[in-house]
Amino acid sequence: MTKSIPSRKVDGFLKKEKKWQAEFQKLRELMLECGLTEDFKWMHPCYTFDGKNVVIMHGFKEYCAIMFQKGALLEDPEHLLIQQTKNSQAARQIRFTNAKEIIDREEIVKTYVNQAIEIEKAGLEIEYKDTSEYEIPEELQRKFEEIPELQAAFESLTPGRQRGYLLYFSEAKQAKTRESRIEKHMDKIMDGKGLRD
Repeated sequence: MTKSIPSRKVDGFLKKEKKWQAEFQKLRELMLECGLTEDFKWMHPCYTFDGKNVVIMHGFKEYCAIMFQKGALLEDPEHLLIQQTKNSQAARQIRFTNAKEIIDREEIVKTYVNQAIEIEKAGLEIEYKDTSEYEIPEELQRKFEEIPELQAAFESLTPGRQRGYLLYFSEAKQAKTRESRIEKHMDKIMDGKGLRD
């Protein structure tokens, strides 16, 4: 497989990176050796195949990771894939805490990357849960009963925007926090905007 061309934006990103520079450099080499196209999206190095996002690199406080966009479809014989949050339906990470771990697992990582490329070649897609399968927090349900226009506005949002709000509201452990989040975002819902708009 032909090695891909490095991106100047990723060059700039790596020069500024302090904590995970050596790890990102090694991961970058592996992604390019696998023939992925290097890009820079969402402020991170992203690797694509035929224009489809396959892998993105992230740095966190305790670890760095490569995240497979369709990781839920990957076979995981080495038990390396991590579901970042319980609500993450598609993406899966492989985490590293140092460059030696990457070097020791180089061939295994390439196997996972090549498997992700084959998933794209085959045109496989993730089957996402329908928005109706998500539970509506009782605090939001009460608001819908108090303000029917809010429910109408919420139901007119795209399914992705609805899911975004439902997950954000539901992840708060305390009722008080859920109520506060709902109050804070009511105007955005009424304006037809998503959580991140």
